Amino acid sequence: MSHLPTLIQDLALILAIAGVTTLLFKKLKQPVVLGYILAGLLVGPNFTLLPSISDLDGVKVWADIGVIFLLFSLGLEFSFKKLMKIGGTAGVTGVYEIMCMVTLGYITGKLLGWPTMDCIFLGGIIAISSTTIIIRAFDELGVKTRKFAGIVMGVLIIEDLMAVLMMVLLSTLALSREFAGMEMLLSALKLVFFLCLWFLSGIFLLPGFFKWGRKLMNDETMLVISLGLCLVMVVLATYVGFSAPLGAFIMGSVLAETTQAERIEHLVQPVKNLFGAIFFVSVGLLIDPEMLIKHIGPVLIISAVVILGKTVNVTIGALLSGQPLRQSIQAGMSLAQIGEFSFIIATLGLSLNVTGDYLYPIAVGVSVITAFTTPYMIKLADPFFGWLAPRLPLKWRMAINQYSTGAQTLQAESDWRVVLRSYLTVMTSNSVIIIAIILLSATYLLPVLKNNVTGEIWPAIVTCAITLIATAPFFWGLAIRRLHSMSYTNLWLDKKYNHGPLVMLEVLRNVLMVLLVGFMVNQLFNTMIAFVAILPVIVIVLLVFARRLNSFYARIEKRFLMNLNQREQLQPSGTSDLSPWDAHMAFFTMPPESAVVGKTLQELAWREQYGINIAYVERGSITITAPSRTDVLYPFDKIAVIGTDVQLEQFRNILESAILPSQNGDSEIILNRLIVDNHTALRGKTIRASGIREITKGVVVGIERDGKRILNPDSNTVFEWDDIVWIVGDRKKIEELKEMGIRQ
Repeated sequence: MSHLPTLIQDLALILAIAGVTTLLFKKLKQPVVLGYILAGLLVGPNFTLLPSISDLDGVKVWADIGVIFLLFSLGLEFSFKKLMKIGGTAGVTGVYEIMCMVTLGYITGKLLGWPTMDCIFLGGIIAISSTTIIIRAFDELGVKTRKFAGIVMGVLIIEDLMAVLMMVLLSTLALSREFAGMEMLLSALKLVFFLCLWFLSGIFLLPGFFKWGRKLMNDETMLVISLGLCLVMVVLATYVGFSAPLGAFIMGSVLAETTQAERIEHLVQPVKNLFGAIFFVSVGLLIDPEMLIKHIGPVLIISAVVILGKTVNVTIGALLSGQPLRQSIQAGMSLAQIGEFSFIIATLGLSLNVTGDYLYPIAVGVSVITAFTTPYMIKLADPFFGWLAPRLPLKWRMAINQYSTGAQTLQAESDWRVVLRSYLTVMTSNSVIIIAIILLSATYLLPVLKNNVTGEIWPAIVTCAITLIATAPFFWGLAIRRLHSMSYTNLWLDKKYNHGPLVMLEVLRNVLMVLLVGFMVNQLFNTMIAFVAILPVIVIVLLVFARRLNSFYARIEKRFLMNLNQREQLQPSGTSDLSPWDAHMAFFTMPPESAVVGKTLQELAWREQYGINIAYVERGSITITAPSRTDVLYPFDKIAVIGTDVQLEQFRNILESAILPSQNGDSEIILNRLIVDNHTALRGKTIRASGIREITKGVVVGIERDGKRILNPDSNTVFEWDDIVWIVGDRKKIEELKEMGIRQ
């Protein structure tokens, strides 16, 4: 008998136990994540009633892969452009809540007598809510179409991004063992630089690659390419000093901007589910029940801090961002839990050996308690608002309503905001590309030339020339290309006081160019004389080749913007929030078994009955904007519906109740045969007149007659003696037909 690797035996045990526990938790309508953690506890070394896994290191490797794919999937759901569109509501709410919870966690740890590093990690652990648990709870409770759900999802995006940054900062802090402000700042700047670089290069290259290989990529190829890109970015992120999960998250967020995002997300889902399950099982493996019981007091205290702290801080943050009191309370009570990112941060502390052994099981215990309470917190949000609102002073309620209405009033962007954003975008993007090219030249090209070109100065001169050629278009875009838009013109002509700041913006661009030239010289020559000599050369090159550089840079910019907006061009743009009215846009997919499928909007009369409007209908790659009353709904159509929370909730219930019941029940549809003889009395009858369709709930698909076969015979075909009739229908009814026959 061949030897079976230990890892395969361990995986068999893990998945078998996880399958049983997840079925149990689904039956109890609890988050499946808790089932995975329980499975890890049952097969772990601290539970002796069941067999335990043997290869902990092997399972840990699979768990690390699970973290990578979890972050990759989160990145696919994340979008830099989506982050810009959700506006200040999610930004203000998320940042305020994270700052408050990190501080609250640190204070709680200090009150419990923990070391400083444990307190800092505790703040990071309790600051991040669980995307998995919230999405599952929203699905089960049917509240995804309500207005506060959009606020919650926006805050989750902010939390995911802040969690990635927090992991980098915590790693730096843990390694230095002290709060080094300059080192933390440099780490943050390094992270921002690589985020911008990877985003710009990914958007410029990947959409063209997918377009080129569109006809060659089936689902299998697309999955392999997507996971390959993910792991390549993981390697790159690790190489430059960041964590592997960060690289996965970045590649996911870059792919989220392409037209293949939904397809990739669908293909990666089973892979993420498998490896994610192993990751959560590995979380349970590290739980020591004795230590958990020993620290049950801190678990209960921190659970209370999470539930109350997140509810209060998210509510206040949402109010500060201009949301009404009802939506603010609903968002706060929905986010009162911790989840997968908390496990990752806790694991980070263990792997760096900077936190105590007790912190990890405490984090898991808090996650279990808060995950269990999440559905009940969401359900209690409306009753709590109904209890709280009448008890608030009238002045407070009026002030909240006035502030909310004023903050949500749609206002046109100021000219200064447009101009500043334009300058910031151009200076940041071009500077990042220039710095990247300089670093690549200094790190790789210069050493190669030094080994192959004689002399000390010539390798640097050749490297500088090549670098100048590569960076010239971006120097042009940074310092010389005109950015004068209509907003710029309005500011210049409006008031003379605008002239000075606008001129300073131009000066700032040129100063930045000089600094980047100095950076290039320092990397290649490290002499002031070279800097003085090269700067005039760069200026002359930019002026002499101005037209060509402008044309080349314009082509690069056009391609980048086309790739960036390609996904939006396939679907209508617009807002999902109609502030300050209590209305917003929600999306529904038409089930193929729904009774409304095949009917026109006029026949359905949804606007008249429920007060909602259909903004547009997505049908594959086709978008029907403002559909007419004669438009018909088809299976899997995605409709954008505008209405209030009450109207959309009523509409959702109606849509779900329109599902047609199964007409076959437990019937078994099979292909069976029937012989035309004296028992069936079919001879001389046509297929239509025989009643076979009505009796068997099936159809005649073929007839064998005199050695010949008639496929899909016409309904007027007459049965003859000894015909063998092939029927697709209900097995029981066909058997009954054989027994009883068809009588005149």
